Amino acid sequence: MKLQLELNDTNTYQIQRFDLNSVTINDKVYSHNLIIMPNYLNEWLVESFESLEARHFEQIRALNPEVVLLGTGQKIRFPSSELLRALINAGIGVEVMDTAAAIRTYLVLATEGRKVAAALLFK
Repeated sequence: MKLQLELNDTNTYQIQRFDLNSVTINDKVYSHNLIIMPNYLNEWLVESFESLEARHFEQIRALNPEVVLLGTGQKIRFPSSELLRALINAGIGVEVMDTAAAIRTYLVLATEGRKVAAALLFK
């Protein structure tokens, strides 16, 4: 799906399009798992949904977002509450959805100026 997100701040990461296997951000295609915020982009070193550990969510908690959108690939899969404990204890909202829905929701919240993080799994 092709999208065009126009923000005035040139120091932001802008999602331009995505499909089932990748996302294009600032004209670069990413097909690995990643974490994106309006001013942050980094590879999320997770091999797959099944390999998620509490430390992966601790990495997101350290970014101090208001809400985390967890995109779990082509299907919605819910991690255990134990894995999400770092986020829950910090009062950070967590929404779990498929990756395409997480990207669409991220775009809406980011344009509203929210401090949102999307943790996206493509593998």
